[in-house]
Amino acid sequence: MKKGIHPEYGPCTIKCACGNVVKTRASVPVMEVEICSACHPFYTGKKKIVDSTGRVNRFIERLGKSKKIKKNFRKNTQGKKVSRKKTSTKKTKTLKIGSGKKQDKKPK
Repeated sequence: MKKGIHPEYGPCTIKCACGNVVKTRASVPVMEVEICSACHPFYTGKKKIVDSTGRVNRFIERLGKSKKIKKNFRKNTQGKKVSRKKTSTKKTKTLKIGSGKKQDKKPK
């Protein structure tokens, strides 16, 4: 190995937001993480929404709005006939290009 191009590899402490501390080895002395195996829902079996950027709340808001829209649509259209455009039933022809046979050219 070339000397001077590899980072130092030594003891490392990983600290989770839940308070769990794991000691290992890495190229950095301290790592801070939001979720570890002690608090992750997959490993604990507990239902927990992990959301650090507010995406879940935005999704729930959009879902609620769409449910209201659907509910209002059903109220407004209940008992009414909806007319639909008729689609044409014309069949399109497929064109074959070439005869499908190899044409042999004789040299002159």
